[in-house]
Amino acid sequence: MNIQIYGTAKCFDTKKAQRYFKERNIKFQFVDLSRFGMSKGEYQNIKKALGMKLEDLVNEKSKKYESSFIKYLASEEAKEEKLLENQELFKTPIVRNGKKATLGYCPDEWKKWEEEK
Repeated sequence: MNIQIYGTAKCFDTKKAQRYFKERNIKFQFVDLSRFGMSKGEYQNIKKALGMKLEDLVNEKSKKYESSFIKYLASEEAKEEKLLENQELFKTPIVRNGKKATLGYCPDEWKKWEEEK
């Protein structure tokens, strides 16, 4: 398995995801969205793997949600640009395993990944 966990150091569910993989001795790479972020290409791949719309990926409870004015932008492209500029707006954790991905804490799905290897 090639696990990447996208999240923030302060996110409780991200910490739970990290603990899940640590407890099972599964190596993972943690990407702190507040420090490093993801590229547009990575974002497109994750969005495709999740099968979700942009709105499903945005955390409306984020402190930056109101100040980013993302909900007022007209086009999908403008919203995606704003999201990539302010990656703390992503719902987290985003856990990626190759071409598969999950959003949030999803141990049942991760267990399936373990069984497939």
